Amino acid sequence: MSYQEKEIQKENLEKYIQVLDTDEGIRIDNNGSRIFLNKTGRRYCINISKNGHDEFIYKNNPLEVMNFLSDKIEPVSKIFAY
Repeated sequence: MSYQEKEIQKENLEKYIQVLDTDEGIRIDNNGSRIFLNKTGRRYCINISKNGHDEFIYKNNPLEVMNFLSDKIEPVSKIFAY
């Protein structure tokens, strides 16, 4: 089985986060780092991967996720839903 990924615009990110299912994810490609976002049954998991190191942050709702990501997304970032 293969998955399809779709590039999404930054202004649509919050909408994708709100409807994210447990078997879906979002990847943000920054300059030099990647951010992966998925959802467990109760909360969101944000994985910031940079220089071979991973940091995991957990948030409870889409607003918390967006507030956390607001200064982490670069102007040239590419965002993908998968």
